[in-house]
Amino acid sequence: MKAVQIVGYNEPVRVVDAPEPKIESATDVIVRIGGAGVCRTDLHILEGIWRDMLGNPQLPYTIGHENAGWVEEVGSDVTTVKPGDPVILHPQPSCGLCRACRAGNDMHCVNAYFPGLDGHPGGYAQYMKTSIRAIVPLAAGVDPVPLAPYADAGITAYHAVKKIAPDTYPGAVVAVIGVGGLGHFGVQLLKVLTAAKVVAVDMSEERLAFARRLGADHGVLARDDGGVKGVLEYTDGGADIVMDFVGEKGTPETSGAMLRKGGTYSIIGYGGTVTRTTLEMIFRELRIVGNLVGTYNDLAELMELARQGRVKIESVEFPLDSANDVLHDLDAGKIVGRAVLRP
Repeated sequence: MKAVQIVGYNEPVRVVDAPEPKIESATDVIVRIGGAGVCRTDLHILEGIWRDMLGNPQLPYTIGHENAGWVEEVGSDVTTVKPGDPVILHPQPSCGLCRACRAGNDMHCVNAYFPGLDGHPGGYAQYMKTSIRAIVPLAAGVDPVPLAPYADAGITAYHAVKKIAPDTYPGAVVAVIGVGGLGHFGVQLLKVLTAAKVVAVDMSEERLAFARRLGADHGVLARDDGGVKGVLEYTDGGADIVMDFVGEKGTPETSGAMLRKGGTYSIIGYGGTVTRTTLEMIFRELRIVGNLVGTYNDLAELMELARQGRVKIESVEFPLDSANDVLHDLDAGKIVGRAVLRP
């Protein structure tokens, strides 16, 4: 089958002929990939940022962790889906038995694996093997292709917004830094799940206009100061919460400067470093919150919001062979919304 693999760090990905996956466990499910979302994490994988965190996975392997398609084959114990069913895949299959899983925090599963990230074959391919515990069935007849980015970008934003929602109130201000593949979900979900005012911060006027179309109450162009002055002026002293969907290139510093005393810095994007002093943290009584991918239930809930039309995805589809060009355009900031590869 055709697949796109990382063959070396800081090298272009390569389109190869890879073996098709086979059922090996009674709970395995093989999915014919319809769409694979292109994520900034894929860029970070190529840069080697994840290498040590994941135990230096053996190269080459197929990347792609935002996947949707149709069931192709199932193991003997699988009864909830059948070949031909449209599905979306939670990116991290879990065991269901550890304490984290039993508490509903399956993204913290001690026995989980992460196809497309940790060396297990991902979805930049025609077929992919996963577990029934990662399968979220879609309604009959639904086209799964454009939904693929919900599987990571969507549920990561959903997980992060759910976490800060109890700290918002009517009139609270949430600044959203970066209106890209994750941030455009964040803007919508804040308007669905909270009564807060949403201030979008981005370096692009086009993306700020995009944010306003999605429901943002205000937009601030991130000029030399990263948008700090504009946010402080709009909020008359600082945002209650800053959701940083970039997490690098100076945004951890500018995020802290945008907060009012007692505010919360919610980190979703990554690659940078947080360097606030302990004295400042105490004096301003700030909170810093990290966000991993959402849970299986988060993905199921998000699919319901999408079905109701309350959250929409802006995606553009490309052929699988163009993976290198799409990754380059993503890195250059040329992708508005989300890119999806079609095998």
